[in-house]
Amino acid sequence: MGYHHAGAKTDGSVAEDVQNMFSGTGKVRAGQEIDVQRLEQYLHAELPGFAGPLTIEQFNGGQSNPTYLLITPDKKYVLRRKPPGKLLPSAHAVDREYKVISALHGHVPVAKSYLLCEDDSVAGTMFYVMDFLDGRIIWDGIAPDAEPAERKALYRALLGGMIALHKVDYEAVGLADYGKPGNYVLRQISRWSKQYLASVTEQIDAMDTLIKWLPENIPEEGRTCVVHGDYRLDNTVMHAERTELLGILDWELGTLGNPLADFSYHCMQWYANPALRDEKSCRELGMPTIDEYREWYCEGMGIAPIEDWYFYIAFNNFKLACILQGIIGRVRDGTATSVHAERRAAEVRPLAERALHFAQKLM
Repeated sequence: MGYHHAGAKTDGSVAEDVQNMFSGTGKVRAGQEIDVQRLEQYLHAELPGFAGPLTIEQFNGGQSNPTYLLITPDKKYVLRRKPPGKLLPSAHAVDREYKVISALHGHVPVAKSYLLCEDDSVAGTMFYVMDFLDGRIIWDGIAPDAEPAERKALYRALLGGMIALHKVDYEAVGLADYGKPGNYVLRQISRWSKQYLASVTEQIDAMDTLIKWLPENIPEEGRTCVVHGDYRLDNTVMHAERTELLGILDWELGTLGNPLADFSYHCMQWYANPALRDEKSCRELGMPTIDEYREWYCEGMGIAPIEDWYFYIAFNNFKLACILQGIIGRVRDGTATSVHAERRAAEVRPLAERALHFAQKLM
């Protein structure tokens, strides 16, 4: 989830409810408090130019890693920390987030980072501090408050951020050890297949077919780049008044990987949202069609048209089905609770069948 300030118009829509739910800041939530005096002392010592007094608010978004607005008389910062409590060893790796945004700053729109603190005595858990980006987060991918011309410009700006990311020389910026280069899709298929099989609650023939077919039909991987892993409009900050991308947020799934897998995952809303599957509807909204958007990407990257597109769409639908099944499995096992578990369970089979539909175009 995105976590910087977002301004929103009000039209009473469901999208507006979501916008309001996740936008802005509020009182620090119970169990996620930070000792203001201790943090202020630390920042005075470690952050050049810092001057208190310090006030702390918590962002309503950024649910996975608690995220705070640090307010001083002269400047605002953002603090992002590991949640308190027992965590999986590789989860909530804010040090990886700090590493990637620090390396990418100046090459890709990201907030400027200032410091990483691994001393749990300061704020309770590891954290990092970065600039506050004062813009807007648009929580609905259709951008319901935008005019058609603005929508097209928003998606031009959004895609520009991804193209800039995929063009970064990851070795030159110090990210050679940010992940394993090569075989990204195979490793992803293996990982998600294992999760699916460990959490399966009913037999879905389409999933069984995909688990066998996908690893045997992976296109040649080509180049490796830094991938975001969850690139969406609501994981960015746009300028408050212009269609300008200020920053890309939430790097929890970032690694070294396949740019086409990253881009095609970003394009999944065109297949999930009926309004975007229809060319006439796209024209009325001012949204690019999926074909146009793909052309923009290829043109920006300087690559040929993507021949194996349907494989990547099949793979990403499969991946989403596995993710949802994993959530259902954790609810079943009592390691997670979810009021949306039934809805998520109902989504697994349609996702699997959609994935198989695209795979069959290549069979």
